[in-house]
Amino acid sequence: MRESLPPISERVALLDWPRIESELNEYGCATIDALLTPAECMELAGGYDDEAAFRSRVVMAQHAFGRGEYKYYAYPLPHPIAALRLHFYPRLAGIANRWESKAGNAASYPTDHKTFLERCHTAGQARPTPLLLKYDEGDYNCLHQDIYGKLVFPLQLSILLSAPQEDFKGGEFVLTEQRPRMQSRVEVVPLHRGEGVVFAVNQRPVQGTRGIYRVAMRHGVSRLRSGRRFTLGIIFHDAA
Repeated sequence: MRESLPPISERVALLDWPRIESELNEYGCATIDALLTPAECMELAGGYDDEAAFRSRVVMAQHAFGRGEYKYYAYPLPHPIAALRLHFYPRLAGIANRWESKAGNAASYPTDHKTFLERCHTAGQARPTPLLLKYDEGDYNCLHQDIYGKLVFPLQLSILLSAPQEDFKGGEFVLTEQRPRMQSRVEVVPLHRGEGVVFAVNQRPVQGTRGIYRVAMRHGVSRLRSGRRFTLGIIFHDAA
């Protein structure tokens, strides 16, 4: 019998959004259980060799990004990627706007993703950014930020498509946070297949003794000890 979940819109609506926002405020990341079924994960990972679905391929070692490779999807995005982007965005935009308000900024993000993408395209950022990453034994992803132009949505989503300890070992998702005049803090995020993590793209506001300040965030993947690991990345701004 084929395992199923409700439509993506219902899955997103049923998430514990107060908990997600609380963890994002505290740690800069929040985990999400059971976003995709194993069948959905295998279907997405199995599409890696479908060249028609992608606009470009990046070999990380050629750019000193690490080891491994990834491909950016082309428009129109396949389901459920388009649905994840569409339905996560309004919830995350509310959090992003509260972050901007907390930091005393006038900037705000529209409540629907279509309007935000129109802003991206007007600014010359029209290439889709959702991507599928593939790691084999010995591969890793250096700490980085996914910034593709002047317009940057401050939160993004990553979903693990492979099963830890079955398909691969090692390859943990990691985040670092650099506060002023302090050493970096590291967060290791364990995930099961089909689970996701929402995290800050580049900065997040933190309450200090003298008011709000921003801390820099970077993310990456530790070295894969064995096997093969596929990950889906959902970035909400388009690229120049």
